[in-house]
Order: sequence, then C-alpha cells, then structure tokens
Amino acid sequence: MSDRNQHHAVVTGGSKGIGMAVVERLLDDDHRVTAVARDRTALDALVDHLGDRFGDALAVRSCDVTDEAAVVELFETLAPVDILVNNAGISHSAPISRITLEDWNRHLAVNATGAFLCMRAVVDPMRERGWGRIVTVASVTGHEGAPYIAAYAASKHAVLGLTRSVAAELQGSGVTANVVSPSYVDTPMTRQTLARIEDRTGRNQAEALEALLSVTRLNRLIPPEEVAGAVAFLIASPSVNGQSVIIDGAA
Repeated sequence: MSDRNQHHAVVTGGSKGIGMAVVERLLDDDHRVTAVARDRTALDALVDHLGDRFGDALAVRSCDVTDEAAVVELFETLAPVDILVNNAGISHSAPISRITLEDWNRHLAVNATGAFLCMRAVVDPMRERGWGRIVTVASVTGHEGAPYIAAYAASKHAVLGLTRSVAAELQGSGVTANVVSPSYVDTPMTRQTLARIEDRTGRNQAEALEALLSVTRLNRLIPPEEVAGAVAFLIASPSVNGQSVIIDGAA
C-alpha cells in the first residue's frame, strides 16, 4: 500500500451499497476516508471487511445527517475535509394518494436536508483552502420522475437544484459540486424495493426485477462500483462543476 498523501474524504451512508463501494474506491485511490452512517453495527462490519487492507486510512463515525447539531459536531471534530460524498439516502414507494406527510418529510430530511447540512459544514473551509470536491449521489429520477416514487423523486430534484446553486457560488474557487444520477443500482435498498413489489403484487423475484427494469433504459441493475467510478471521475476533474453524470445507459 502506498503512502496516503492525498485527501481526506467523508462518505455519508458509507457502510453499505453505493457508499461502501465509494469508500473502497477512494481508499484504493489512496485517499483517507471517514465513513459515516447511523448504523454502528454496519460500520463495524465495514471495518471488518476493509480494515485489514487499509488500516488506519479508514475511519468510521456514527451520525444521523438529519440532525443539525450532530452534523455540526461531526465536522467540527473531524480532520479537515477535502472531499465530501453525500450518499446517505432512503427510498420508499407508494402511489401519491398513499404517501403520508411523515414519509414525505422523511425523504426530504434524509435525501435533501442531510446533503445540505453536510455541504454547509464543509464549503467555507474548502473555499479557504482553495480546493475541494463535493459529490452527491442523486438519481436519474431527479431528472425525469417515475410512478409511485413522488417523495423520493422530489427529494432528488431538490438535491440537483441544491448542487447547481452551490456550484454557481463556488465557481472559480477551486471547489466543485456535482451529482451522480444512476438508475437502479444493485444495493440493499433496491433489494428492499424488489421485496415490496413481490409482497404487493404477488410476483416472484424474477418477475419483480423485470417489472423494475421495465422503467429503465438498462436491462440490468447497475453495479455499485460503476457509481463509485463516476464519483472518482468527478473528484479527479477540476473543470467539471454543477453537472449531473447520468448513469442509465442512455445515448
């Protein structure tokens, strides 16, 4: 393993799925990484999975990104953050007539407000140092919407607008803010979605997957490593700012 003389990255939602793939990719790229998640057990499992390879280059912290005080405390106690990857997120599906206000608010709190609170905590120190990267994992539904995910899609539209506004404030500063917007990714969250389709429709697993993929441009789930690769590209790209990298197979 080479000397880690690159940057300190914070990855929220970093214990599973896309977040775990991003953590591993950034460690492979010789960054120091702090993985943040609410689930301490999942964070411990992440350390068990990657600790032997990366040693003290990997740190973990438990934090609820919807809790303003907790987010402020987290970033005040971390080493300076050069790279922020906002990946923490939730997704539930229901017709709009069945979406409760609690579900609506929870989607906005985790997917949009959590990203805002983390961005707000890092942007001024990054700008003062003249270098920084902010990458937020959104969704292709943040561009076009889809049936039965109104709350989720709205929260991802919010993240896209937030990122573009922050990017406009940051232009010329050496700090960039971008989004990656994948279609359905092979993650525990997507598997929960498939299980809900099975429960509600009586379809088997293969039929549920076919139904899910029928609203996408790909005939497969996207490996989380592909999303991590797009994140790494944006970190390495000083001239890309305020953009959304759509990962859905479309030309």
